[in-house]
Amino acid sequence: MTATAAPLALPAPRPRIRGFAAERVFVRRSLTQSLRDGESLSMSIMLPVTLMLLFTFVFGGALQSDGNYVDYVVPGIILLCAGFGAATTATYVSRDMTSGIIDRFRTMPLRAGAVLTGHVVASLVRNLVATAVVIGVALLLGFQPTANIAGWVAAAAVIALYILAITYLYAAIGLAAGSPEAASGYGFILLFLPYLSSAFVPIDTMPSWLQWIATYQPVTPIIETIRGLLMGTELGTQPVWAVGWCVVITAVAVLWGAWLFGRRRA
Repeated sequence: MTATAAPLALPAPRPRIRGFAAERVFVRRSLTQSLRDGESLSMSIMLPVTLMLLFTFVFGGALQSDGNYVDYVVPGIILLCAGFGAATTATYVSRDMTSGIIDRFRTMPLRAGAVLTGHVVASLVRNLVATAVVIGVALLLGFQPTANIAGWVAAAAVIALYILAITYLYAAIGLAAGSPEAASGYGFILLFLPYLSSAFVPIDTMPSWLQWIATYQPVTPIIETIRGLLMGTELGTQPVWAVGWCVVITAVAVLWGAWLFGRRRA
């Protein structure tokens, strides 16, 4: 009789981590990195505050002689604060992609987007805290919003939506960049958008060829929405455009980031 060979045992499939356990781990990891990187966190707060002091006390008298320029400039400073804070996300993501740690994560039963989710959520928390500090400093400088509780809640929702959108965009930039230094440089370009909007001066004071760009770029309706909610200025259709731009930017950045992450992992 001939002995029959025993069938080869197939390796057991790797178990998947259920729920959002992986996302919670990476959010905690990113928050820990932020706390340890105190210089980036402090700079994301100090730079917008410094710009607010500069525009209020140095340029404010020339731009608005009645002394209420701080009321006009705060919404733009809030978006600058969000931009400075979110820009560090590009560096963190690029560092993960170039340091080899993603290769270690690939051996674990993790969802591909858990790493990016951790960076984005941590950036959202970090930037909301920085925004609260900036608003507190603005109140000390004489900022006098007229909003009620509903207006503050709506303004906070718009700010959070903008932070989410721009953070996903910076995360995708970090994936596309070849190094953390390049990611920082590419992200710096986006920080100029608030300067080409109604953040610091009314659009009708700009040259005619620049007014069209300032009117239809994404940052202007977001600033005007925050300004209208906090200061009671005319809103019109600005909230619709603001939310629409944030949703479009987030969707494009998420799809682009997912494609880049899959490509880099491959």
